[in-house]
Amino acid sequence: MEFVLTAEEKSTLLADARETIAARLENRSPRYHRGPEFTTAAASGASVLTKPCGAFVTIHKSAGEAGKPGGTRRLRGCIGRMIGTESLEKTVRTMALEAAFGDPRFPPLSAEELPRCDIEISVLSPMEKCPDPRQVKVGLHGLYLIYRGRSGVLLPQVPVEQGWNLDEYLDYICVKAGVPSGSCEAPGAELHTFTAVVFGEFPQAGSV
Repeated sequence: MEFVLTAEEKSTLLADARETIAARLENRSPRYHRGPEFTTAAASGASVLTKPCGAFVTIHKSAGEAGKPGGTRRLRGCIGRMIGTESLEKTVRTMALEAAFGDPRFPPLSAEELPRCDIEISVLSPMEKCPDPRQVKVGLHGLYLIYRGRSGVLLPQVPVEQGWNLDEYLDYICVKAGVPSGSCEAPGAELHTFTAVVFGEFPQAGSV
């Protein structure tokens, strides 16, 4: 990564994501909170939150007690942007809404579900073209594959969570893109790598 997120910036983004979703469910305007240190940093342009940056928001739902980690957790929504076209704080707010209400794999999140959900955010570095798939480092690099008009992305934490080795990781990015296995090494394929700062409301992470 070319930048570092402070603990305050991470907690601010997580709070923003949850407040954005809650406000939509309650049919009201969001109420975002900013401490004096963040306000000063943002005004001077020193905060990463004011800079364009790609990010993903992932929502997990727990079968355990509402508002507490633990129990069986499953993916409830994940949407992101590979490239930031607006500030990181705005990107996270937009992706929070999309993950909660616009992921086509799931029905829109309900107010009853939100207390049992935890939020994870992945802030992405700029992408770099990967000339040799064998240079990919599992656990460090996320993958973005473009081939024959199709594309797919896997965040860096996914192969670690799934226990994949490099060959499996490269196969699954092809699966995610909907192209044949081995396509990432085919002529005309564009494989990009990126890194991510990943953080969440609870320390566990789920698959994407």
